Amino acid sequence: MTIKDTAEEWEVRATATPFVGNKTSVRTDDVVMPDGSVARRDYQVHPGSVAVVALDDQDRVVVLRQYRHPVRQKLWEIPAGLLDVPGENPLHAAQRELYEEAHVKAENWRVLTDVYTTPGGSSEAVRVFLARDLSEAEGERFEVEDEEADMELARVPLDELVRGVLGGDLHNDCLVVGVLSLLAARAGDGLDALRPAEAPWPARPFEA
Repeated sequence: MTIKDTAEEWEVRATATPFVGNKTSVRTDDVVMPDGSVARRDYQVHPGSVAVVALDDQDRVVVLRQYRHPVRQKLWEIPAGLLDVPGENPLHAAQRELYEEAHVKAENWRVLTDVYTTPGGSSEAVRVFLARDLSEAEGERFEVEDEEADMELARVPLDELVRGVLGGDLHNDCLVVGVLSLLAARAGDGLDALRPAEAPWPARPFEA
C-alpha cells in the first residue's frame, strides 16, 4: 500500500459564494456523499501561500513576531506571504517575502514541504522553502504598514525553536512545520536530498 494523498472530487449539486473579501472568500457547496445523501460544506477559498525557513551559517533561523488578530496573540513566525497573482511562481514569491519582511536574500533554495493548513475548512495550500547561504539584501528596506509596522525581527537558534514548538510556546503553523521538517530532513537523507526549489506543486500549478 502506497501512503500518498491523491486527487479526487466528489459531485457538487449546488454552490454559492456568500462572502467575498479582499484576498479570500467563503464558498458553500452541496456535496454528494458516498451513500447518496447531500451535505453542505462551508469553506474559505484561499489563493495559497509560501513560507521560508531561512537558515544562517550559525544555525539560526530568521523569525519575526507579529500580531494576529483572530487569535489575539503576537506570534513568532517565519517569513511568509500570499500568492497574490494566479499562477505565480512560488519560489519568486518566497524570495520576495524574505526580502520584504527580513531584508535578506539567499543563494541556496530547496522545498522543505507542502501542506494544506486547514483542509477541513480552507483550500489554503502552503509551500515551505528552506533558504541557505544568506546575506543582507541590497537597496532600501520595504515600507511596511498595518500589523507589519509593529513587527519584530530576530535570528533564533534552530534547537531553541524546536524546544519552543514541543514545549507549547510557539504555535504558528508554518514555523512549526518548517522547523520540524528541517530537523527531520537533517536526520534523514540530508538537506541536499530535498526537492529542488522549482519542484512541481499540484496544489498550486505554476510556470517556471
